[in-house]
This record gives sequence, structure tokens and C-alpha cells, in this order.
Amino acid sequence: MVVTEDEKVCVIIAAKNAEGTIGRAVRSALAEPEVAEVVVVDDGSADRTTLSAAAADDGSGRLDIIRFENNRGPSAARNHAIASSRAPLVAILDADDFFFPGRFRQMLACRDWDFIADNIAFMDEADLSRKPARFAPRPRPLDLKAFILGNISRRGASRGELGFLKPVMRRSFLEAHSLNYREDMRLGEDYELYVRALLSGARYTVIESCGYGAVVRANSLSGQHRTEDLEALHAAESAILAAGKVPSEAAGVMRRHCRQIGKRHALRHFLDRKREGGAGAALAYALQNPAAIPAIAGGILRDKLDAARRRPQTHAPQSGLRYLLPASSTDPS
Repeated sequence: MVVTEDEKVCVIIAAKNAEGTIGRAVRSALAEPEVAEVVVVDDGSADRTTLSAAAADDGSGRLDIIRFENNRGPSAARNHAIASSRAPLVAILDADDFFFPGRFRQMLACRDWDFIADNIAFMDEADLSRKPARFAPRPRPLDLKAFILGNISRRGASRGELGFLKPVMRRSFLEAHSLNYREDMRLGEDYELYVRALLSGARYTVIESCGYGAVVRANSLSGQHRTEDLEALHAAESAILAAGKVPSEAAGVMRRHCRQIGKRHALRHFLDRKREGGAGAALAYALQNPAAIPAIAGGILRDKLDAARRRPQTHAPQSGLRYLLPASSTDPS
């Protein structure tokens, strides 16, 4: 397979204490012919993450491993890797996850995009041998309003977040608009970057074919995020709104999303007070912040009714895997 210069991909993997999975991630990236670079950033691991990544090297000279002595967070790790690499296309791979064979071939067959994302198959460890369904690509554009709507929870439905998408990004677009990950964020940093990219005019294409495998772990669910992480996400989105550059057709849904994040932050703050000082401290917090009481009560009720709603909304056809994007047609090829 001939890969042109503008089709070469740099895969970036930020990893912390991922010795058990980083090898699989690295091997899946190196197996793709379009991949010219794989940059692993060991973000202050206390285990053998660096050694496990090195053991997965295929000897092609494409693997670069960088180690941070102290943990700096995924945004800092990704920014450092982007600055240290050269390939014209940038793809993010989480250290727990992997690419299905042929992922980039499907994506690069599409034209006229700055960001392009494919479907994600969510699976448990027991499902790792399963192959994804062969959905037709059916490329479609994703605008700012639709992207934000795809990140808003709906009553009676599981959360479905398009911020989970792992797009391939054109380095030239990132550089032209001075786009990088906010290093003060450890939650929603992908969502926030994609919002700023769309505000900068990014042509964001989504295809339904599936090339990304995400391994679901109980300790990676969104309910485990720290209070300060939610606060940082709320502040970042509030700052975007305050800048006044969000088009009117998207501003309303962004304010709605921002309110949801604010409610989640209020609930986490309440639970922190309860854990640290008992029920009395939590009640005192609620009484001191009466505007937060509906968010606290609603959040507790939702958690009690259905803890599974913490998982992303997915769609499960015959293969048994769960998919982020609904896909109705199967590729006949």
C-alpha cells in the first residue's frame, strides 16, 4: 500500500500506570500502514509503562517514548507529543484502547475535512477478540450545535457524548488556529478543544464505520471525576460563552450543556462534604447554597435509580459490541 506524504499519521498515546494495556495500544497503531509516528508519553507512571511500551516496538523506527518524571495530565502529555512530532495528521489513542485493522484507510478515503472521526466500539475485557460490525461509512458533517447536543444528557436515556470521539486532526489546522489542549483541564479537554476548533471553522466529518475499540473499565467512568475537574470544565465553557463568539443557533445548547456541568459540580461538591464531614456538613452546604438543592436532589435520585446511566450511550447490533454512533446499514464489501 502506497501512503502519500499528506496521509501520514502521528498516533499520540498519553499513559499513566498502563503497563497492562499500553503494549496492545502501541501494536495496534504500528500495524496501520498510514502511521508514520507513534509517540507514547509516560505521564509519571509508578509501574512499568515505559518498558511495556518499548517491548511492543516493531523495530521500524516509528516509536518514540517520552517520560515525564511527574504527572502533568493528559492535556500536557498530548501537547508535548504534538510539538515533538511531524506527521501532517494527528490521532489520539488512549492507553487502554486500540485500533481495529484498517481504521485509517476508511477515514482517509473521505475528502475535504479538517477533523474526521469514526465510530467507537465499547467493550469489556472479555470482548477483546470480537470484530466490529462492518458499517458503511456514510460520511456526514458535524456542526457546532449538533456536536454540543450530542454531549447533553437526556432524561430517561443513557449519556451519549460525542466528546468521546477520537478524530484524526490536520496539524495544519491546529497550527493555523493556535489550537492545543488546555493543560488546566483533566475532564472534557477533548470536548473543549473540538468546540474551539468548530468555532474556528473546522470541517468536522463523522463516519459510521468503526475503527476504534474502547475498553470500558469501572474506574474510568465519568462519575469518578474529581470536583475540581468538573469546576475546570464549567469554567472553560463559561469562558467560551462569555467571549461572545458562539453563533446564536449554538449558544442556547451550549448554555444548556454548561448548566448540566454546573449541576454535576454541585452534586460532587455535596458528596465531597458528606464524605469529609458527614451528613451534617453536607446538609450545611446544601442550606448555604439553596440554588444547588434541585441539582443535588436530582443527581442523587438519578444515581439511585440507574447507576448504569454513567456509561456512554451506545448502540448494539448483532456483534454484541456497543457502539457510540447509531449505524443502520452494513458495508456489503
